[in-house]
Amino acid sequence: MRVTRCSSSPLVLTLALAFASTIGRCGASESIIGSRETCDVEGEDFTVDKIPNTRCFNCLCKNGFVECRKQQCPSIEGCYTLLEPREDECCHRCKGCMRNGVYHGSETEWTEGNDSCRIFTCKAGVITESRLHCYTPCSNPIPPAAGQCCPMCAGCHLNGQLVTADRSVTTSEDPCVTCRCNAGRLICAKQACPVLHCPSSRIVHDPGKCCPHCKGSGRYLSPPKGACMLGAGVYNSGNQFHLDHCTRCSCSNSVVSCTRETCPVHDCPAEHQITLAGRCCPQCPEVEEIRPSCTYAGKTYGDGESWKLDSCKACACMQGKVRCAMPMCPPLNLPCPPNSRLEHPEGQCCPRCVESDGVCTVFGDPHYRTFDGKFYSFKGACKYQLASDCSDHTFSVRVTNDARSTRNSAWTKTIAIKVGDLKVNLGQKMRVKVNGKKVEVPYRVANRLDVNRTADSIVVSTQIGIKVLWDGISFLEVSAPTSYRGRLCGLCGNFNSLPKDDFTNRKGRLLQDPQLFGQSWLVGAKKNCARPKPLPPNFDRNRRCRGRKDHRLCNRLRSQIFDACHKKVNPTMYYKACLQDMCECPTENCYCESFTAYAHECKRLGIQLPHWRKSTRCRTGWDQFAESRTLMIGSRFP
Repeated sequence: MRVTRCSSSPLVLTLALAFASTIGRCGASESIIGSRETCDVEGEDFTVDKIPNTRCFNCLCKNGFVECRKQQCPSIEGCYTLLEPREDECCHRCKGCMRNGVYHGSETEWTEGNDSCRIFTCKAGVITESRLHCYTPCSNPIPPAAGQCCPMCAGCHLNGQLVTADRSVTTSEDPCVTCRCNAGRLICAKQACPVLHCPSSRIVHDPGKCCPHCKGSGRYLSPPKGACMLGAGVYNSGNQFHLDHCTRCSCSNSVVSCTRETCPVHDCPAEHQITLAGRCCPQCPEVEEIRPSCTYAGKTYGDGESWKLDSCKACACMQGKVRCAMPMCPPLNLPCPPNSRLEHPEGQCCPRCVESDGVCTVFGDPHYRTFDGKFYSFKGACKYQLASDCSDHTFSVRVTNDARSTRNSAWTKTIAIKVGDLKVNLGQKMRVKVNGKKVEVPYRVANRLDVNRTADSIVVSTQIGIKVLWDGISFLEVSAPTSYRGRLCGLCGNFNSLPKDDFTNRKGRLLQDPQLFGQSWLVGAKKNCARPKPLPPNFDRNRRCRGRKDHRLCNRLRSQIFDACHKKVNPTMYYKACLQDMCECPTENCYCESFTAYAHECKRLGIQLPHWRKSTRCRTGWDQFAESRTLMIGSRFP
C-alpha cells in the first residue's frame, strides 16, 4: 500500500517571478514559492502571465507586495480518499458515499425512514450506521417531539453550564454526549464515532475529545476493481469483517459500510470505567452510596449546587457525585481568513476569527489608502467628504485641505467629525473643539464620545465604533467596524472588500481618474478652497521637481531604521509619496508624514519601531503644541 500526500495550501501566498508549483498527483497547484514580487498600484488586481496554474488564485497588490489567495476550499484535513479536481474546479474534494442510489458528501449525516434514532454518517467514502443513546439529565423528562429520537428536559442548563441555541455542550465524564437547546428544552444524545479510512499510523485521539481523527491528507492507490481498502486491509466485494468488538463492516462494489454499536452514557469518570474482555463497551464499578453533598478542590457543595471552574467548565453536585460540563468549541480553520484576526474574548471559552475593522489612511500631500486598500494621491485644496455612512447617515468625516501657498500641492489642515448632534473639530497643533468650544484632552461625553491622546496623536472614539486618529500635522486614520461594510462613501471608498470600485463618485458612477473622483466629493462653498484656480490638467508637476536633492531624506525609509518592517510592508510606495511631498514642501520636514504613515502601518501588523522619530528627527504634533504654548507664555511674560 502506498499513500500520496498533498501539503495543505497556505491561505495567503507571496508570488514570484521565478517559482515552482507542486502539481504532480495533487492536481491544481497547492503552493507557490519563490522570491517576493513587488508592486506599486496598491489595492489593484494583479495578473501574472508568466506563472502557469494561477487560475485558482486571486492576486492583488497589498502593502507593496503581490499577494495571491487561493480560492477558499473545503477542508481536506483527515481525508485519505482525495478526488482530483475536474477541469472547471480548483479544489480537491474528499470522496463521498453512495447509498440506495443517493449521494452523500463526506462529513454529512442523515436518517432513513421513520427511525430518527438510526443515524448514518459518511466519512471519506465510508458509511457508518449507529443508533443514538439518549441521555436525560432530569427527573421528569418530556417525551420526544415528532421526528425526534430523544426525550427532553425543561430548561437549558446542564451541570451548571448554560446551553444556548448556537452553542452545544458536552459532559466531562463522557465527551461523546452532545446537548443542544431547542425552544427552551434540553436534548442530549450520544452517537458512535464514524469509522476512519486512514492508516492506523495516522489516527490521533486528542485527550478530552470524543472521537479520534485522521492527521494529514492523501490518497490511496486504487485497490482491485470492486474491492475495498480500509486502513491497511484490502477486502474483496462481498466480504464481511470486524474492525473491533463494536464494529462490523462489509465491502460491496468498492463501498465500505459499517455498523457500530453506541455505548451507553456512564455517570462515572472515564478513568474509573472498566472494559471486560471480549466486550464492546466499558462499564462503571458497582454503584456507590448516594450522599447529600460533594467535595471538590477542598470545598463542600450541597446536592444540586453548581459552580463555575473557569470560562469553559462548570460543575454541579448530583447525589454526591461531581458532574461537569463544557461548551463544544467549533473547529477553527487557521490561519484566519484575510481581513480577520484570531480573538479570544476575556471570560469566554472559545476563540474565534473576527473581521478586522476597516482603516482609511490620509497623509502628506494628500495620499489616500482606502478602507479596501486602494492607494492613490489627490491634490485638491478644498473641503471634502472623507468618509460617511451613506445608508443610515449615522456619521460623517470631512477634511479641509490647505495649499500652503504652493501651486499644485495640499495638506490636510482640519477634520470635522459629526455623530448625531455632536461635532468634533481637530486642527493643527492638537487643537480640539467639541460643538464649537475648545476643550482640553482627555475629554469625554458619557456613553457617546472619548477624546484621548497617545504618544504622537489625538484619538477620537465614538459609541458607534468610528475612530479617528490625528497627529496634529497632516496624518489621519479613520477606523470603521465591520457593521459598516458596504455602507460607506467618500474619498475613503465604500468598504466592501473590493478595491476596484473605490473610485465611485457621489452619483454612483465608477471613475478611473483620481482627480475627477476626488473633486466629486467636494463639499461646501468654493470659499473653502485654498487654491481657487486649479492648474491645467497638462501641467507637468514632476518637471518642476527634477533635480531636487530630496532623495537623501526620503531614502531613510529604505534604511535600517525601518528594516524590521520591510518584509511586511514594501516601503517603495511610501518612498515615492515622500518624494512627491518634498517637491513643493513649504516646511522643513515634509518627509516625516510618509515616515509616520509607514510606521503606523507597521504597528498595525504588530511591528514596533520605537526609535524612528529620533533617528529621522521627526517631531510629533505634541512637540509642536508644546512649543507653541511655550512661545505664547513667553510673549505674555517677557
